[in-house]
Amino acid sequence: MSPLIDIRNITKTYTDSLVPTHALKGATFAIESGEFIAIMGPSGSGKSTLLHILSFLDRQSTGTYRFNAKSIDEYTDDDLAYIRNKKMGFVFQSFNLLPRATVYDNVRLPLLYSNIPEKEWRQRAEEAIDAVGLAHRMRHDSSALSGGEKQRAAIARAIVCSPDVIFADEPTGNLDSKSGQVVMEIIQNLNKDGKTIILITHETYTAEYAERIIKMFDGAVESDKKVAKRRTNTKAFFK
Repeated sequence: MSPLIDIRNITKTYTDSLVPTHALKGATFAIESGEFIAIMGPSGSGKSTLLHILSFLDRQSTGTYRFNAKSIDEYTDDDLAYIRNKKMGFVFQSFNLLPRATVYDNVRLPLLYSNIPEKEWRQRAEEAIDAVGLAHRMRHDSSALSGGEKQRAAIARAIVCSPDVIFADEPTGNLDSKSGQVVMEIIQNLNKDGKTIILITHETYTAEYAERIIKMFDGAVESDKKVAKRRTNTKAFFK
C-alpha cells in the first residue's frame, strides 16, 4: 500500500533581489496514513516551508511530491482546493478565529465551502464543538474565550469536515503549559481515532506526543526517528 504522503528530494529556493535563499535542500520521507509526525527545528530550518508544500499552499522548486499515490502535478487547481477543504484540517498558533463571530459560527465556516449538504451543518458543527469540550461556550463570541479555549475552537473548526490529515503549526505556542497539555491530548486522541497528524513545533514536550520525530536543520532533514515510548494522556481533558 502506498504512503499517504511521499516526498523525494524536495527543494525550495526563493529569490529576493537576485539573491537565492535555499529554504529546503533535498527533503525526502514518507508518511503513512494514521501516523502522528512531529517536524522539529529552529527558526530558519525549513519546517514552515515544508508545511506549506505538504499542505498545497506552495510548490516545490524541484523534487517530487505524491499525495495518495498521485503526483501533485497531476492534480488540477480545483482538485487541490477540494483536497485542502475536505481531506485536510489546519490548526495555527494564532488561532485565526473571527473575533466577533460565535464559536459555532467559526466552526461552521468550512462547511460553507464544502460539498456537505446544508442539512448536516448544524449537527456536524455541534459534534465537533462537543468533541473539544466547548459545548458550554458554543454561543459565545470567540473574543471572549481564553487562549486554550480559542485553540480548542480552532481544532473543532479543523475537524468539522472530517479530514484525513490535520496540520498543526505550533498549536501550543501561545498557550500556558496546562492549556497546551489539553490541546495536545485532544490532538493525540484525534490520531487514536485514525487521523494523520503532522505537527510543526520547536518544543520538545509537544513533540513527545508524536510517534515519530523528523528534525530539520538548515533546510535539510537532519534525522527521522520513531519515538521509543509514546506519551499518553492519563486524565480527562476538561477538568
